[in-house]
Amino acid sequence: MDTRLTAEQDEIRRTLRELLRKRCGPAEVRAAVDTPAGHDPLLWPALAGRLGLPGLALPERYGGVGCSVTELALACEEVGRALAPSPLLATSVLAAPLVLALGTEEQRAGLLPRIAAGTLTAALAVPGPALTTALALTCGNDTYSAGGGRAGGVQARRAEGDWRLYGEAAQVLDGHSAGLLLVPAHTGGFARSRTLLFLVPGDAAGLTRTRQAALDATRPQGRVQLRDACAELLGSADTDVRPALTALGDTVAAVLAAEAVGAADRILERTVEYAGQREQFGRPIGSFQAVKHRLADVYVEVQAARSAAYYAAWAARQGQRAGGLALAQGLQALRRAAAEGIQLHGGIGFTWEHDAHLYFKRAAGDELLFGPVHRLRDRAAETAGLFAGGEVAV
Repeated sequence: MDTRLTAEQDEIRRTLRELLRKRCGPAEVRAAVDTPAGHDPLLWPALAGRLGLPGLALPERYGGVGCSVTELALACEEVGRALAPSPLLATSVLAAPLVLALGTEEQRAGLLPRIAAGTLTAALAVPGPALTTALALTCGNDTYSAGGGRAGGVQARRAEGDWRLYGEAAQVLDGHSAGLLLVPAHTGGFARSRTLLFLVPGDAAGLTRTRQAALDATRPQGRVQLRDACAELLGSADTDVRPALTALGDTVAAVLAAEAVGAADRILERTVEYAGQREQFGRPIGSFQAVKHRLADVYVEVQAARSAAYYAAWAARQGQRAGGLALAQGLQALRRAAAEGIQLHGGIGFTWEHDAHLYFKRAAGDELLFGPVHRLRDRAAETAGLFAGGEVAV
């Protein structure tokens, strides 16, 4: 593995950091999350037009840039530094790869160029509490099902040659604003029970969407309700979506790990800067040995998480799986950096108005959606066969 970044990768990071510094400061983030969509509607076209960010990891034949997971992870690291609220995670990390992997050629040609151009956003309509199961992050998804009745899931049935969906999914990332929904739905009854993926346009009849309150407002969530909504099957009825979701899960974990590292690195920078300015007993608090030790411990943890995230992105490109452990490391580093940031900022750090709380909420919200850390590690150990037969494998 070559850990050096290429000139192209450095340029992606530099350009994106410069753009986000101008367009996505703390004041802009707070203003964006208060909009109905939960993100700045002008930022997404800017990211698409200048960097091609929505299609960064999509093939060139579908209008994408043709980069790999590594470049997408590096871009998300910069997005994480700014906590930029955008459709990037829901559209480019969760939804677009499934269309690419499972869709027919006609579906790919019709949807992916619009996603790459930034004119179409998408969301995977898996309820927040079921996301880690569907993506096989904390346990296997062999038993994953989108069913559960009208109140507990989404059902699909054939009617006059069309597919009709009914049910609901709550806490869907960008579910309230995405232009296209990828909806897992249960079909086949008890005898031929299976989960399929369906495409539902955001303006489809029978679709009702509302934004929900979320701990981390920079990751807006919505409730999706379907009442006999007409849908298009993604791929074919014989497709088993679970292997595709498992493969997607590792890529998502690697990208999220990089994003968490970016957020942790930024809050650490801000804390170090503040520690050099705030004085007690006539000297900056950053000169006290105890404070130095605490910041040094966070620095080491952030750098270790960065190494793990970069390796996971490289491994995903090689068809290997290391995303779960990298995500656990990244979430732990972000939680530690955010907690220390609040502590070392003193009284001002404990007010909700301080920006440190945005990072703390991101750490807590990501653990709720994609963790917790100990379950990510447990799943990684299970996958590696470390505890096969109840004993440590040698």
